[in-house]
Amino acid sequence: MSLIQPYQTKWAEDFQLLAEHLQAALADLPIRIEHVGSTSVVGLAAKPIIDIDIVFAQAISFDAIRTKLEATGYYHNGNQGIIDREVFKRLDTVAHPVFDNIEHHLYVCPENSIELNRHLRFRDALRASAAARNAYEQIKLELAALAGQDRKLYAEMKEAHATALIQQVLEQY
Repeated sequence: MSLIQPYQTKWAEDFQLLAEHLQAALADLPIRIEHVGSTSVVGLAAKPIIDIDIVFAQAISFDAIRTKLEATGYYHNGNQGIIDREVFKRLDTVAHPVFDNIEHHLYVCPENSIELNRHLRFRDALRASAAARNAYEQIKLELAALAGQDRKLYAEMKEAHATALIQQVLEQY
Protein backbone atom coordinates (compact mmCIF):
# COMPACT_ATOMS: atom_id res chain seq x y z
CA MET A 1 0.00 0.00 0.00
CA SER A 2 1.22 3.49 -0.81
CA LEU A 3 2.28 5.66 2.08
CA ILE A 4 0.45 8.64 0.59
CA GLN A 5 -3.15 7.85 -0.35
CA PRO A 6 -5.70 9.81 -2.39
CA TYR A 7 -8.04 11.99 -0.31
CA GLN A 8 -10.80 10.04 1.43
CA THR A 9 -14.02 11.54 2.84
CA LYS A 10 -13.66 8.93 5.61
CA TRP A 11 -10.91 11.09 7.14
CA ALA A 12 -13.38 13.85 8.02
CA GLU A 13 -15.75 11.23 9.46
CA ASP A 14 -12.91 9.67 11.48
CA PHE A 15 -11.97 13.09 12.84
CA GLN A 16 -15.58 13.77 13.88
CA LEU A 17 -15.78 10.44 15.72
CA LEU A 18 -12.45 11.03 17.49
CA ALA A 19 -13.45 14.60 18.37
CA GLU A 20 -16.77 13.46 19.86
CA HIS A 21 -15.02 10.96 22.11
CA LEU A 22 -12.29 13.43 23.07
CA GLN A 23 -14.91 16.07 23.85
CA ALA A 24 -16.73 13.56 26.06
CA ALA A 25 -13.51 12.68 27.86
CA LEU A 26 -12.78 16.38 28.44
CA ALA A 27 -16.42 17.36 28.90
CA ASP A 28 -16.11 19.87 31.70
CA LEU A 29 -13.08 21.64 30.23
CA PRO A 30 -13.46 24.59 27.83
CA ILE A 31 -11.35 23.30 24.97
CA ARG A 32 -11.70 23.19 21.22
CA ILE A 33 -10.62 20.40 18.93
CA GLU A 34 -9.06 21.14 15.56
CA HIS A 35 -8.53 18.78 12.62
CA VAL A 36 -5.11 19.71 11.23
CA GLY A 37 -2.61 18.13 8.88
CA SER A 38 -3.14 16.86 5.37
CA THR A 39 -6.20 14.73 6.16
CA SER A 40 -8.04 17.95 7.07
CA VAL A 41 -7.71 19.35 3.53
CA VAL A 42 -10.37 18.14 1.09
CA GLY A 43 -8.78 16.81 -2.07
CA LEU A 44 -5.24 16.51 -0.69
CA ALA A 45 -3.50 13.13 -0.76
CA ALA A 46 -2.11 12.20 2.65
CA LYS A 47 -0.86 9.55 5.02
CA PRO A 48 -4.12 8.17 6.45
CA ILE A 49 -3.39 9.44 9.97
CA ILE A 50 -5.71 12.00 11.55
CA ASP A 51 -3.82 14.90 13.19
CA ILE A 52 -5.68 16.53 16.07
CA ASP A 53 -4.88 19.62 18.11
CA ILE A 54 -6.72 20.05 21.41
CA VAL A 55 -6.61 23.77 22.11
CA PHE A 56 -6.94 25.26 25.58
CA ALA A 57 -6.90 28.75 27.08
CA GLN A 58 -4.08 29.59 29.45
CA ALA A 59 -6.66 29.83 32.25
CA ILE A 60 -7.03 26.04 32.11
CA SER A 61 -4.42 23.86 33.69
CA PHE A 62 -2.62 21.59 31.24
CA ASP A 63 -2.51 19.07 34.10
CA ALA A 64 -6.32 18.85 34.09
CA ILE A 65 -6.28 17.90 30.40
CA ARG A 66 -3.42 15.46 30.88
CA THR A 67 -5.20 13.74 33.79
CA LYS A 68 -8.40 13.25 31.79
CA LEU A 69 -6.55 11.99 28.71
CA GLU A 70 -4.54 9.57 30.84
CA ALA A 71 -7.82 8.21 32.27
CA THR A 72 -8.82 7.24 28.70
CA GLY A 73 -5.56 5.43 27.98
CA TYR A 74 -3.26 8.13 26.63
CA TYR A 75 0.12 8.99 28.03
CA HIS A 76 1.96 12.29 27.80
CA ASN A 77 5.03 11.89 25.58
CA GLY A 78 6.49 15.37 26.10
CA ASN A 79 6.74 18.07 23.48
CA GLN A 80 9.23 16.18 21.27
CA GLY A 81 11.26 19.35 20.82
CA ILE A 82 8.40 21.68 19.82
CA ILE A 83 7.46 24.33 22.36
CA ASP A 84 3.76 24.57 23.31
CA ARG A 85 2.77 21.36 21.49
CA GLU A 86 2.43 18.43 23.87
CA VAL A 87 2.23 14.95 22.33
CA PHE A 88 -0.06 12.18 23.57
CA LYS A 89 0.12 8.52 22.56
CA ARG A 90 -1.99 5.48 23.37
CA LEU A 91 -1.18 2.90 26.02
CA ASP A 92 -1.88 -0.77 25.43
CA THR A 93 -3.36 -1.15 28.91
CA VAL A 94 -6.65 0.78 28.48
CA ALA A 95 -8.81 -0.26 25.54
CA HIS A 96 -11.06 2.19 23.71
CA PRO A 97 -13.21 1.26 20.69
CA VAL A 98 -12.56 4.52 18.82
CA PHE A 99 -9.16 5.75 19.99
CA ASP A 100 -7.58 2.35 19.36
CA ASN A 101 -9.10 1.81 15.93
CA ILE A 102 -8.53 5.10 14.12
CA GLU A 103 -4.89 5.94 13.58
CA HIS A 104 -4.25 9.46 14.83
CA HIS A 105 -1.71 11.85 16.29
CA LEU A 106 -2.92 13.81 19.30
CA TYR A 107 -1.43 17.13 20.39
CA VAL A 108 -2.42 19.56 23.14
CA CYS A 109 -1.58 23.23 22.55
CA PRO A 110 -2.31 26.46 24.39
CA GLU A 111 -4.30 28.84 22.21
CA ASN A 112 -1.29 31.17 21.83
CA SER A 113 1.03 28.39 20.62
CA ILE A 114 3.22 29.29 17.65
CA GLU A 115 2.97 25.68 16.41
CA LEU A 116 -0.83 25.68 16.66
CA ASN A 117 -0.93 28.93 14.69
CA ARG A 118 1.32 27.37 12.03
CA HIS A 119 -0.89 24.25 11.84
CA LEU A 120 -4.06 26.30 11.39
CA ARG A 121 -2.59 28.82 8.94
CA PHE A 122 -1.07 26.10 6.74
CA ARG A 123 -4.29 24.04 6.79
CA ASP A 124 -6.38 27.08 5.88
CA ALA A 125 -3.96 28.15 3.12
CA LEU A 126 -4.08 24.67 1.55
CA ARG A 127 -7.87 24.67 1.77
CA ALA A 128 -8.01 28.07 0.05
CA SER A 129 -5.41 27.58 -2.69
CA ALA A 130 -5.54 24.78 -5.24
CA ALA A 131 -2.07 25.78 -6.46
CA ALA A 132 -0.55 25.47 -2.98
CA ARG A 133 -2.43 22.22 -2.37
CA ASN A 134 -1.21 20.73 -5.66
CA ALA A 135 2.40 21.80 -5.08
CA TYR A 136 2.39 20.32 -1.57
CA GLU A 137 0.81 17.08 -2.76
CA GLN A 138 3.40 16.74 -5.54
CA ILE A 139 6.27 17.11 -3.08
CA LYS A 140 4.68 14.56 -0.74
CA LEU A 141 4.21 12.01 -3.54
CA GLU A 142 7.77 12.48 -4.80
CA LEU A 143 9.25 12.14 -1.31
CA ALA A 144 7.19 9.01 -0.57
CA ALA A 145 8.50 7.43 -3.79
CA LEU A 146 12.10 8.44 -2.98
CA ALA A 147 11.67 7.03 0.54
CA GLY A 148 10.53 3.70 -0.89
CA GLN A 149 7.21 4.19 0.96
CA ASP A 150 9.10 3.97 4.31
CA ARG A 151 7.20 6.13 6.83
CA LYS A 152 10.19 7.07 8.99
CA LEU A 153 12.43 7.95 6.05
CA TYR A 154 9.58 9.90 4.45
CA ALA A 155 9.14 11.96 7.63
CA GLU A 156 12.85 12.79 7.70
CA MET A 157 12.87 13.72 4.02
CA LYS A 158 9.70 15.79 4.34
CA GLU A 159 11.24 17.78 7.20
CA ALA A 160 14.26 18.53 5.02
CA HIS A 161 12.55 19.14 1.67
CA ALA A 162 9.03 20.45 2.29
CA THR A 163 9.96 23.16 4.80
CA ALA A 164 10.68 25.76 2.10
CA LEU A 165 7.31 25.21 0.42
CA ILE A 166 5.48 25.31 3.76
CA GLN A 167 7.18 28.61 4.61
CA GLN A 168 6.37 30.01 1.17
CA VAL A 169 2.69 29.06 1.55
CA LEU A 170 2.55 30.59 5.03
CA GLU A 171 4.05 33.84 3.75
CA GLN A 172 1.65 34.08 0.80
CA TYR A 173 -1.64 33.33 2.58
